[in-house]
This record gives sequence, structure tokens and C-alpha cells, in this order.
Amino acid sequence: MKPGYTGLKRLSFATGYSIKGLIAAWQHEAAIRQETLLLTIGSVIAILLPVSQTERVILIGSLIILLITELLNSAIEAVVDRIGPEHHELSGRAKDIGSAAVFVCLLGTACLWITLLLPLVL
Repeated sequence: MKPGYTGLKRLSFATGYSIKGLIAAWQHEAAIRQETLLLTIGSVIAILLPVSQTERVILIGSLIILLITELLNSAIEAVVDRIGPEHHELSGRAKDIGSAAVFVCLLGTACLWITLLLPLVL
């Protein structure tokens, strides 16, 4: 961020950096592309399901949180990889914990979807 910028100018720069980050994630991370596809398909399904508006928001929101978690994990991996290719216990731990965050979020999202959709099929 450029020093001294405030207000709309700062917001403009921040938006540009965010878009640049999304493009980089899309280009370099298969998991981001897969979870974006999951978000897209899941959102369409949630819109078409006979559920309440609140349940619809929760279903789609859980997929957005999953994508956010994957973005953060990808950022952690990029920083660790930038430090160096040699194996280091803390680097491995950071990557494993980031991966665990995605895994826990994925499990939570799956449980949420199953819990909300199960009454529709029973």
C-alpha cells in the first residue's frame, strides 16, 4: 500500500491488490479452482432447493468460508515456499496446520449440508 493514501484512494489500491491475489490464486492453485467450482455449483443447488432463505444463506456461506480458508492456506504455503526449499520442521508444521484448517472447514461444510439436506430426502 502506498504511504499516505487514505479514503477512496486507499480503497482503490486495496481492491486492486485483492483482485491481483484472486487472479494469482486462480492461476497457481488447483484447489482454489476446484473450490470455486464447488461454490458455483453449490450456490446454484442451494438456490434451487426448497429451503428457507436463512438455510440458503448458511449453505452458500459455508462454501464461501471454505474458499476463504483455502485462500489463507495457499498464502501460508506460498510464504513457506518463498523461505526456501529445504525441509524445516516449522515450515512443515505451518503447511500441515494450514491444510488441517481446510480439512476441518471441509468436514464442517459437509456436515452442515448433510444436516440441512437430510430432512429433504427422508
